[in-house]
Amino acid sequence: MTRVLEVKGMKKYFGGIRAVDGVDFHVNKGEILGIIGPNGCGKSTLFNCILGQLTPTDGEVLLEGKPVTGLYPSELNKLGVSRTFQLLQVFPTLSVRENLILAGQEHQGTKISRLFGRGDAGLTDAANRMIAFFKLDHLADQKAGGLSYGQQKLLDAAMAFMAGPKLVLLDEPAGGVNLTMLAALKERLEAINREQGATFVVIEHNMDFVMSLCSRVVVMAEGRVLAQGTPAEVRADPAVVEAYLGH
Repeated sequence: MTRVLEVKGMKKYFGGIRAVDGVDFHVNKGEILGIIGPNGCGKSTLFNCILGQLTPTDGEVLLEGKPVTGLYPSELNKLGVSRTFQLLQVFPTLSVRENLILAGQEHQGTKISRLFGRGDAGLTDAANRMIAFFKLDHLADQKAGGLSYGQQKLLDAAMAFMAGPKLVLLDEPAGGVNLTMLAALKERLEAINREQGATFVVIEHNMDFVMSLCSRVVVMAEGRVLAQGTPAEVRADPAVVEAYLGH
């Protein structure tokens, strides 16, 4: 089975604080992997080390078997790695369609071609397909700032998948989303995985969301991997129950 992402011996220290302390995991092609753990366990620091926002103290990141440790986010973006953030990254004054076109432009062409090419970089049709896929048709021409928070979360996810990336890392996609919109987001994420073979990793506090969406789960505690396996295996692990689930 092809491994899209491998993280080996990842460490990130801040002075005497070991925020990430020797983490190993991998993501197979076409897989949805969940990473969970209590606040302060190192999940976001791990994400930022993988994605070039932070420089690891030690460890290695491989994308399709090739070392990418320490590459800038823009360089990873060009290699087909996309992400969302805990804080929404949509452009409130642009329409839903324009947000998607802008997201697509980040993955293609040079600055010169973007400057002198078509205004939409030939991405309108692709944006319309993504709008339809994420069921945002009725909002396509509305400014993103006028959407509900849950609708903006859907748009944020659609932007991450806009260019057909090899790997998407979703940082707390369920955070602050009401149950109705959360069900819609989960259904669309399952669909893009099933129908388009999308590979992605989800960091999330919402246990039910992760357990019902992901085929495999990595549990972190105090900067380390406490357990990993299927949702059923993780739920049954006594160490996980004691450290995180609490029931």
